[in-house]
Amino acid sequence: MKKLLALIFVFTTMGLMVSCDDDDPIDDVIPEPTEEELQEAAVEAVQTAVDAVASSDDTATGASDETEFADWTLIDNKDQTAGRVKAVAPVEKTIDFDISEDTTWDGNGVGDDDADTVFVLDKRVIVKSGATLTITAGTIIKGNSELSGANAAVLMVARGGKLMAEGTAEAPIIMTSTDDDIVPGALAGTSLDQDDNGKWGGLVILGKAPVSAKTEDPQIEGVDAAITEGQYGGDDAADNSGSIKFVSIRHGGAEIAEGSEINGLTLGGVGTGTTIENIEIYANKDDGVEFFGGTVNVTNVVVYNVGDDGIDIDQSYAGEVKNFAVYVGASDEGLEIDGREGALDKSFKLTDGVIYSIAGTDKSTDADIKSKAKGTLTNVVFTDGKVKLSASFDAESLEESEDAASNAVAGSLVFTKVSADSFEVYTNSFDE
Repeated sequence: MKKLLALIFVFTTMGLMVSCDDDDPIDDVIPEPTEEELQEAAVEAVQTAVDAVASSDDTATGASDETEFADWTLIDNKDQTAGRVKAVAPVEKTIDFDISEDTTWDGNGVGDDDADTVFVLDKRVIVKSGATLTITAGTIIKGNSELSGANAAVLMVARGGKLMAEGTAEAPIIMTSTDDDIVPGALAGTSLDQDDNGKWGGLVILGKAPVSAKTEDPQIEGVDAAITEGQYGGDDAADNSGSIKFVSIRHGGAEIAEGSEINGLTLGGVGTGTTIENIEIYANKDDGVEFFGGTVNVTNVVVYNVGDDGIDIDQSYAGEVKNFAVYVGASDEGLEIDGREGALDKSFKLTDGVIYSIAGTDKSTDADIKSKAKGTLTNVVFTDGKVKLSASFDAESLEESEDAASNAVAGSLVFTKVSADSFEVYTNSFDE
């Protein structure tokens, strides 16, 4: 702030200076700085302060072990369909009801009843409080592609409910669309590609962990306020919503309202008692993974060619995302990070990550960090992008207020071993 005031003082002083000698009258008066020049000086002052604390580190290596994504993910198997398809034609079982008691979906022959069964979501299927839905390794879930809006096919776990979806590298659980011709025993179908999105909803997990929202019981986006199972958040940081391992979520992001789509994986107030690891989001129309507060830790996540942000953080998410890879194609940003909305003020962690641009797309791999965000990025590589930091000012006084840029300068937003083209300050404070 002292630098900012000093710059403004220099501009103002320059406006009063004159050029003269002993014999001649005043020749030229240097004009006073314009409003735009003062605004530019304000941003430049913050940029200078950010430059002092954040710079690219070429020793960053990114995702620590991308072999975690080998064999089981679609991007690793897209051209390896031959020999993986079972000869037995699958049975489709329509799910048009909520889960109110402990239930198992076994579509891979582990049990006798549902061998080679594809489970088709024909509504927003809610796992209600007190109920546990178990999905066995290798099971395929398909959302009805003909449904959209409030009726879009979604699998949603309400507060107090649990999802036990534990696939393996050899037999991942696959959630996709009825437009996908994949069958049990296969890792990829042939009817859809990386540009096919919005073909069903997605997976939504809601928990009781703290969030920083504007209301006490926020409602997850896309769910009508009358449906109380759409509420999330609470005071149990260790809340347990189940276990999700080796799950591939594909071709989702159905439109729920004009200009609003569902994320591949939505996590609202999910606690540390929940296990989430080895997750793939492929060709989703909105964000890949979005965190609305919560404390859950997520390990080994790969996001490929989504329509909005690869990983989106909001409402003072206080967990850690570790070993992640985002492939930017149609995406808006590789990462989008916002801070608190309410009183709760927590910090995120992003560790061992890499943001790639998909070959042939020429998309930048930027991060947009804004809205009072606090946290740490450690060993993260932006292969062809920059880190954008939002700064906020009073439009009249040019007084700086809290935002991502000021938090970086203050040390509550930290970059350690981060490789990027630049760390760039921007502001919307002077937009008319």
